[in-house]
Amino acid sequence: MATALIILAAGQGTRMNSDRPKVLHPLGGVPMLWHAMAAGDTLFPELTVVVTGHGGPEVEAAAKAHNPEAVCVTQSERLGTGHAVQQAVPALEGFSGRAIVLYGDTPFIAPETLERLAEARADVTVLGFTPADPGRYGRLVTAGDSLERIVEWKDASAEERAITLCNSGVMACDVDLLRELLAGLTNDNAAGEYYLTDIVGLARARGLAAGVVTCDESETLGINSRPELAAAEVAFQARRRAEAMETGVTLHAPETTFFSFDTVIGRDAVIGPNVVFGPGVTVESEAEIRAFCHLEGCHVSRGATVGPFARLRPGAELAEEVHVGNFVEIKNATLDEGVKVGHLTYLGDAHVGEHTNIGAGTVTCNYDGVSKHRTVIGARAFIGSDTMLVAPVTVGADAMTGSGSVITSDVPDGALAIGRARQETKPGLAVKLFEKLKAAKARKLARR
Repeated sequence: MATALIILAAGQGTRMNSDRPKVLHPLGGVPMLWHAMAAGDTLFPELTVVVTGHGGPEVEAAAKAHNPEAVCVTQSERLGTGHAVQQAVPALEGFSGRAIVLYGDTPFIAPETLERLAEARADVTVLGFTPADPGRYGRLVTAGDSLERIVEWKDASAEERAITLCNSGVMACDVDLLRELLAGLTNDNAAGEYYLTDIVGLARARGLAAGVVTCDESETLGINSRPELAAAEVAFQARRRAEAMETGVTLHAPETTFFSFDTVIGRDAVIGPNVVFGPGVTVESEAEIRAFCHLEGCHVSRGATVGPFARLRPGAELAEEVHVGNFVEIKNATLDEGVKVGHLTYLGDAHVGEHTNIGAGTVTCNYDGVSKHRTVIGARAFIGSDTMLVAPVTVGADAMTGSGSVITSDVPDGALAIGRARQETKPGLAVKLFEKLKAAKARKLARR
């Protein structure tokens, strides 16, 4: 059966005490909204509708950054979850199939759980869970395998509050039926809101079937405050570390490795202590990322080594057997096979040919204050320590630059380029200069 997603992302999140819309707070380096969207993506939905509200333009931009085909609608007044889903229904015009309602601040629902929800046969199916502390969750009132109704905590009787099966808010329903049930909602309750949960009672009143699919409490973790966001980050990192090690990645100090939402690391890769992966990183098999490195938007090929204390920024592309050493920064640059960049170097907007050696302190001077410019270094070149390569500039294959050079013109293949002031040596002048400076310092101290 065809599937559509309705993702509710209109909340302001006042408990976050933030100007940023709640669903845009980062989790694993990306907006938490992306996690909910990605979970739904595993169902290969024909349509994804995101309901925005507070910070609507920003939320819409984030949703489309993850899925350009997502349709965004606005809930201008926050009148409850049922009202939010009502805003999404017009966007489903012409769609025939099952709609699944998800929440932008509930990021951890497993694909397997959503698949069971999508395949459930009841007319309306709710995702339930049994928490360690039911607290103020809505309760699922059942009779055998049938779900009779959902009761919000504030409206529940003492007997109903004793029920431990709780409502996650996630549910599935045929779109045509959902449209009909939503039309019957009222706001006759303690909060004066239109509850999506009331469609269960409306369906049962029509003699339709309602059921429950259950999942672990950890999948239903909602994020409403900074402490809950921090707890979610801890849970996310713990899961990603476990997954990495289970797939054959060595983590020398797992508790100090931080992954992003989309980090990909191949089998037999080795990750040292205190490594942070930002979004968009792929590390191939048998590569090594040493201690205290920060990587984002980059690709590290098989057998390459990075660090310690290195930074790979977006657009960094390291081929096989490349070595990037300590205090090296690479940005928007391709390093071909076997390149060595040992230490204290910045390579930005550059292409370095295979088996070239970059000496310590080398800088590609890529920015003139207005525009960025590119440096091209050929294969098997040798760039001497403390070389400044003023882009745009090309250094040919098998060429060499002298240490301390400022290279402003292209260097042909096989040539040696030296661009520095001629050294002058003044015999005995250092001793005389030191004596003069020491005498001046002594006179200064004597006057105090």
